[in-house]
Amino acid sequence: MLTLVLAALAAAGGTWVGARYILEQRQTPSLHEFVHHELALSSEQERRLGALEQDFAVRRRAREAELRAANAELAAAIQARHEYSPEVKAAVERFHHAMGELQKETILHVLEMRKVLTPEQAVKFDRRIAEALTDQAL
Repeated sequence: MLTLVLAALAAAGGTWVGARYILEQRQTPSLHEFVHHELALSSEQERRLGALEQDFAVRRRAREAELRAANAELAAAIQARHEYSPEVKAAVERFHHAMGELQKETILHVLEMRKVLTPEQAVKFDRRIAEALTDQAL
């Protein structure tokens, strides 16, 4: 019974945090929208950013596939023994590694995008990045 109550509380808490996150995301334009709609890009900048975004999309999909595979591995390891086994530990480490690599790819992409901007645009971009990184902390 205690497990059931704790599971229900965890589900309710997760739902509340998730809903709050989604509502905040809807109110804030994505970085892509911000760059393309608020920075008055030249056609050359649009072209260069488009190429960067296409390249990053491929790398991001690959990293996201790694995350899904690590999650599947974790699920299988938990189901196999229902304990924090060496297999569970390895799957968690694989997930954390994939997540770190995705974050690194994202940061490198953002820094590459910045190189395309004028100094004036870069000031606004930097401000938006700082806001995105600090406002998302729960």
